[in-house]
Amino acid sequence: MGRYIGPVCKLCRREGEKLFLKGERCFTPKCSFDRRGYAPGQHGRGGQFQQGRSSDFARQLRAKQKARRVYGVLERQFRRYYSTALRRPGLTGFTLLQILESRLDNVVFRLGYAQSRAQARLLVTHGHFNVNGRRTDVPSMLLTPGDKITVREGSRGRSYFKEMADIAEKANVPGWLMRDLMTYSGTVQRMPERSEIDSNLNEQLIVEYYSR
Repeated sequence: MGRYIGPVCKLCRREGEKLFLKGERCFTPKCSFDRRGYAPGQHGRGGQFQQGRSSDFARQLRAKQKARRVYGVLERQFRRYYSTALRRPGLTGFTLLQILESRLDNVVFRLGYAQSRAQARLLVTHGHFNVNGRRTDVPSMLLTPGDKITVREGSRGRSYFKEMADIAEKANVPGWLMRDLMTYSGTVQRMPERSEIDSNLNEQLIVEYYSR
């Protein structure tokens, strides 16, 4: 499957706000968005998000693109998630965000075991985590309440995981997850509520985009 391999700071600049795609670096003076807070390209300084002019379609597109980039999902997969949310009962936009939050790479990030979703995706792909006792290397795996994520015994001796407890302790774990740093594990207690999901994401505009 294809993936974006370009500079992720350009994605923040294109959306006109920090998406915190590089973890701790986003909080340092090295952050590209702080130094060049305009869209990339030759027309960046006069971009629409700088001047506040945008059509309804442009706002809908930007909302969809921002959600895709925050969770690191490609268009075809994102559309599939939307189709799944459309078939489920309840608010389609909110259900879509719940599906995105329940991805394994996102849960690893939310538990504080990685500084960014990209890093979490890499750790999962390399097989460092078990889900319900079974080794899993699929970042897009959707978790359900009751699922337990643990760092594999063979991975705990690595330097990253030895220092991980100090890193994870600084992270705020949302209420829908439970973390145990002593056993390098975490459990999905329930599906997240809207207040526990990024408030900068506008799910209504995403629904309007796909309902055109």
